Amino acid sequence: MNNNASSIKITVAETSVIIRSGLTAVLKRLPNLNVHPIEVSSPESLQSYIHLNTPDILIVNPTFGGWFDIATFKAENGKAETKYLALVCSVIDSNSLKEYDDHLSICDDTETIATKINQLLCTEEEEEKENEQETLSQREKEIITCVVKGMTNKAIADQLYLSIHTVITHRRNIARKLQIHSPAGLTIYAIVNKLVELQDIKDNL
Repeated sequence: MNNNASSIKITVAETSVIIRSGLTAVLKRLPNLNVHPIEVSSPESLQSYIHLNTPDILIVNPTFGGWFDIATFKAENGKAETKYLALVCSVIDSNSLKEYDDHLSICDDTETIATKINQLLCTEEEEEKENEQETLSQREKEIITCVVKGMTNKAIADQLYLSIHTVITHRRNIARKLQIHSPAGLTIYAIVNKLVELQDIKDNL
């Protein structure tokens, strides 16, 4: 997906000016993404903003305003086209993140943040292609891309912030879904389905 031409409207709802402004600065310099972030510092400001605007993504701290009731917020203000990212700055019960489309950690690097934003903004056409491709998950596609680039399981685990055991499990699931059991076979699959460009893997051929 190419987001160079279109502007991505992202609202950052966070009471801490350091965290809020820091994330805003990072969003502005994400590679290959034209992000226009808006900072919101209080629940009242968020209500006013969301009443008049429809952001592509709302990034909000689950502790925003004491505790951000996202289910109620969606029911009262939710717009189908807006995606919700939790901004995790402290220890949070994982159950409280289920209402969000995904979450960011203050420890995430720019590549991780860009990847999550791209995934959230996946178009319907891309989703249809994903469903056609033996229902491979986005994570499985990322792992295929890493494999055909010649990366080891440890390198893949480090890049995607997974355990080696999880990477091996994903690779086993990929082989089962696609009935492809060799890196060469995965390379052909990845090229045909445009998961990688030929020049990205020519050094490994």
